[in-house]
Amino acid sequence: MTRLVCCAGSTRTARIDGISAAGADADLMAHTPSADAEILAYGRPVRSPVVPVSPSGCPTPAVVTRAVLERLEIDCTVVDSGLAEPTGAPTVTVGARTGEDIRERDPVPSAPGAFAAARQFGRKLPDDELFLAETVPGGTTTALGVLTALGEADVLGDRTVSSSLSENPLELKRRVVDEALSASSLDPGDAAGEPTVALRRAGDPALAVLCGIAAGALETDTAVTLAGGTQLVAAAAYLRHDDYDGPLTLATTSFVDDDPAVDLDRAGRELDLSVTTTDPGFTDDHPAMAAYNRGEAKEGVGMGGALGLADRASLPMADVRDGVREVYDRLLADTDREVPEA
Repeated sequence: MTRLVCCAGSTRTARIDGISAAGADADLMAHTPSADAEILAYGRPVRSPVVPVSPSGCPTPAVVTRAVLERLEIDCTVVDSGLAEPTGAPTVTVGARTGEDIRERDPVPSAPGAFAAARQFGRKLPDDELFLAETVPGGTTTALGVLTALGEADVLGDRTVSSSLSENPLELKRRVVDEALSASSLDPGDAAGEPTVALRRAGDPALAVLCGIAAGALETDTAVTLAGGTQLVAAAAYLRHDDYDGPLTLATTSFVDDDPAVDLDRAGRELDLSVTTTDPGFTDDHPAMAAYNRGEAKEGVGMGGALGLADRASLPMADVRDGVREVYDRLLADTDREVPEA
């Protein structure tokens, strides 16, 4: 049996102006992972007061993941990984708390305990394979923080990660990470021998929980696919520094692969990581798909993993695109939000 597990959490790093597009503004962004969880569970927000969209109107990648889950009837579990706002989705709790801005000295104090509880949860899951995903606004910046603390900042290129924005604010992210390590009295690579320190001092709670689940599941020989983009590359780096030397697979989207700032082939070589990418063939005649084609969102909430599962199951991408239209229309049906033009 295959299960998608989505780690939904929050970091106040996302409130730094210009860091993330995972919400129309900073206040609404706090609800994004909670709403994503509800979209995965129910196909629409039921308690969260917002439909997660970027400032330009690009909807959450949860739209794509939900479309695939509906067609393939795959089980999905959401783990509360430090949500800042309540969710109506059923969740597993592992003791994670909302992360602070990584420029503070101890931004994720719950990371060690949440990691340990998540590891135990990963050991106990009865599934044959897990696809592990995340939703955490600001997560590419904290991923860069973890990679830098581990001494792996260049694993994707020149101190780079992807972005939910079409124009990646890399200089801002690098500056934030530099300030974060300085606040924690860390130099790049100082956490290489203690990788959980990287999660606590420069990461976010969702990444800590995801790494814990992955570590536990791998200990019981469960097949694990890291379903996402550069944030999941940081998870792979953590697992390698945690002395896991078995096979690792990353399933992501063509949008991440096409990002000129990101070198997935290099990450594959550096981390002994098998990388698969899937192109959903999105067309510009629909506002959601047109936004993805412009380079917004790119990945998240397991979109790359879901598309990989669809491809593996020989589900035509035309059916996936029809599902995206259906879920998108459903999301907008209960709101007064204006649908952006393609």
